[in-house]
Amino acid sequence: MSFAGEVKRELCKTPLQRRCCAVAESCGVLLYAGGFTASEARIVTESPDFARRLPKLFQKAFGLRFDVLPEENGAGKSVFRLTDTDKLARVWQTLGYDMGQHFALHVNYALLEEEHCRCAFLRGAFLAGGSVTDPHKRYHLEFSTAHLQAAREAQALLRDMGFEAKNVSRGGSTVTYFKQSETIGDLLTLLGAPVAATALMAAKIEKSMRNTVNRRVNCDSGNVEKAVAASVSQVDALTRLTESGVLKTLTPKLQEVAVARLLQPELTLSELAQTFDPPLTKSCLNHRMRKLMQLAKE
Repeated sequence: MSFAGEVKRELCKTPLQRRCCAVAESCGVLLYAGGFTASEARIVTESPDFARRLPKLFQKAFGLRFDVLPEENGAGKSVFRLTDTDKLARVWQTLGYDMGQHFALHVNYALLEEEHCRCAFLRGAFLAGGSVTDPHKRYHLEFSTAHLQAAREAQALLRDMGFEAKNVSRGGSTVTYFKQSETIGDLLTLLGAPVAATALMAAKIEKSMRNTVNRRVNCDSGNVEKAVAASVSQVDALTRLTESGVLKTLTPKLQEVAVARLLQPELTLSELAQTFDPPLTKSCLNHRMRKLMQLAKE
């Protein structure tokens, strides 16, 4: 199951206790389901958990049954429909809408005065028209609706609740989205999916640790390459000093460094410094090596 499917499964475990919350959640479902008019309410979902929740939700909110239910054990998408005029009138009246003026459906804030009702509304919107990306890939959560005014008002509602969202048009729908992992985690927790929020933050920590390790490995690899190149250059220079007879004219300390490097070319400068008796500091050895390199260059 996808991460979005897991989130919806967790959200569907939220008990249907208050009728006011059931009405608010149903409002979110209908505005984000993509098929809500004066002549029909049509909800399509691929989530089996949401499909099981819907009949209970509408019974709690409106005291009615769907006119068309999905086929038993049907594969693929589940389709729920309301076409009965009296049932639709009850839904519209409960949500505070006028069936004669349905050209621009909006969010009825009168249904969302309490914090728990606001959360329920957003939960319904996500279940019907929401999605969230696997956090191991990237961070993205969105709500999509065909009702532009409702999308703008939902964005304002989210902002009022402390969640800064952005809206964008996509294929005739308005998408309200988030891309910040912390915001997505907080929103999932608020909607009723704390387990999914924890999984998201765990994935973020794992990605951060992996990136840190990769940076260190790349850094170590780069340092090894630099050390090897430096050693090759030093051995070449010291060989020239030896073959030219210059080395034997130098001070014992410089000769000692040259012999140590020629005998142990695989060691880093820090490791080479520890082979002396007494051990040299890396700074001291580096100073003597630079002097030898300059003499070889001259």
